[in-house]
Parts: sequence; structure tokens; C-alpha cells
Amino acid sequence: MQVAFIGLGNVGGKLAGNLARSGHALVVHDLNEAVVAPLVAAGARWSDSPAQAAADAEVVITCLPSPAACAAVLEGAGGVLETLRPGTVWIEMSTTDAEEVGRLAAAVRERGGEAADCPVSGGCHRAATGNIAILAGCERTTFEKIMPVLEVLGRDILHTGALGTASQYKVLTNYLASAHLVALAEALTTVAALDLDLNAYEAIRVSSGNSFVHETESQVILNGSRNIGFTLGLVQKDVGLFQSLAERAGLDLELSPLLLRIFADAIERFGADEWSPNVIRRLEEQSGRSVLAPGFPPELEDHAPRVRGAEVILPKRG
Repeated sequence: MQVAFIGLGNVGGKLAGNLARSGHALVVHDLNEAVVAPLVAAGARWSDSPAQAAADAEVVITCLPSPAACAAVLEGAGGVLETLRPGTVWIEMSTTDAEEVGRLAAAVRERGGEAADCPVSGGCHRAATGNIAILAGCERTTFEKIMPVLEVLGRDILHTGALGTASQYKVLTNYLASAHLVALAEALTTVAALDLDLNAYEAIRVSSGNSFVHETESQVILNGSRNIGFTLGLVQKDVGLFQSLAERAGLDLELSPLLLRIFADAIERFGADEWSPNVIRRLEEQSGRSVLAPGFPPELEDHAPRVRGAEVILPKRG
């Protein structure tokens, strides 16, 4: 398929790399031209603007850091909507606001296009190998139309229902991951303060306290690199999106506002562009201990074999 990919950051660049290797005709665009070079070397074609990228595309994918950035790419001067053709599918792979996805999707439909929100989950290391999970919110016919692209980008692909549902589930999962990260920061710092063996990593991994976040982010915490490819500012944005969902539902949550305060404090101390696992630095400074242990990698690698993506079929319950 003719695919335009706009937004080649920590996740987007890796997803686009899977398409470049797959045989799909790929056009790419990003404000940072340096990140484009590896994709062009792999066979992609560079485009000067989102409008130029979308001109001949059957599928236009955006993977951007904020709802505002996506709106600019679609609606701004030289944006996707200037050249979008009838029948083209816009796939929003950013973690974003469901209402904003719906608003932009309406503009896409006015021009004869289709829309799907397809955020990903699983980390940069799985984005690089095509083993990441994809949540897809769209009409069933649209889902089937874009499946040849999704099955290259990810492994477990769940059709969540109507447009916008995937974005809501994604901010929910990112909220949970952020809660796990803060809890792990507290647990690991307590281990260090008690002079326990910091290879307590394994004790957590084999127990009921385990989580995906522990098996991934705790490793780069203990290594000291803290490089998970995700920043404090992005956590704040995602938890804020979740908090907005809860407020729309009329809920008065307790943990979500606390998480927002914790990450706001970390951003004030260390900056929004600091890696998100360094939320633990707040506790390291308080305890006077560095939470480190030997034998852990500075960055994560996905060693699972690549399996072509497939739809997750829901089990029948009840």
C-alpha cells in the first residue's frame, strides 16, 4: 500500500522502519530531518510537507507528541487535509484525546476519507521489532482495510470498537503504567534505604508484585541510564488525559490527581524532557541513596521472535 508516515520520534521512527522493511511504498515527514535519513536509506521517500506526503497515499499515519501537534499537521498550512483524497484512511497512532480525534476525523470524512485511532502500547523496544500491541478504534470495514498495514506495525491488534475508543483505552493503560512506575520507585528506594540486595528485582519479578513496567522500566532504573524512550512531560500529558476522562464521567478520583502532582514536581526539578523513570530521583535525593544494581541493560531490547500481527479475538464470556 501507499503509506505516508508523519512523526518519526522515539516510537514513530521505529514503527515507520517496520513499514520500510515490509515492501509497502513509504513516504515520510518529520520536522527533524536527521531522523529521516535511516528510513530513506531503507527505501522510504522524503516529503517536504504533510500535504505532499499525503497527496498519493492510501493510508496516512500520524504519530505525534500532542493533540495540538496533530491538529497542526492535519489542518495547518501545508497540512494533510489540503491533499487528502477520497478513500484515504487517516490512522492516528499518537496517544491523544478522543474528542480531538473525533473532531479531526469529521474533517477527514468531509473530504471523503476514513479515520481510525490506533495507539500502540509496549515500549520502544517492541515498536522496533513489530511486536508492539495496537488498539484500533474505527468502523469494522476500515479496520479490515488497514489490517495489512497494522499487521506489519504490531503483533497483538485489538479492534476496540468505534473511533475514539482506542484512545480512551490507551490513556487508561498509560495511567496504570504511570502508577506502577511510581510504586516501583518507592519500593526500590525503600530496598536501597534498608541496605537490602538490589537484586530484589527477581523477588518482585517472580511474585504477585510483578508487572510489565517492572520487567521493563525497573531494569533501566537499576542500570542508571533511565532511558525508556519516554519523558516526564509525556507522562504528565497522558495522565492528564486520563484525569479528563474521569472528570467527564463525573468521578472524583484520588490516585490520579496525586500522580499528576508527583510528576509535576519531578518536572519542576528535572525538566519535562527527562526520562520518565527518573521520577525516582525525587526519592533518591530524599534518601541520599542511588538506586542502582549491576547487570542490568542501559536500554531494552526485544528478543521475542517476530510474528506477523494478528487480530486479538475476544473470548466468549457469560
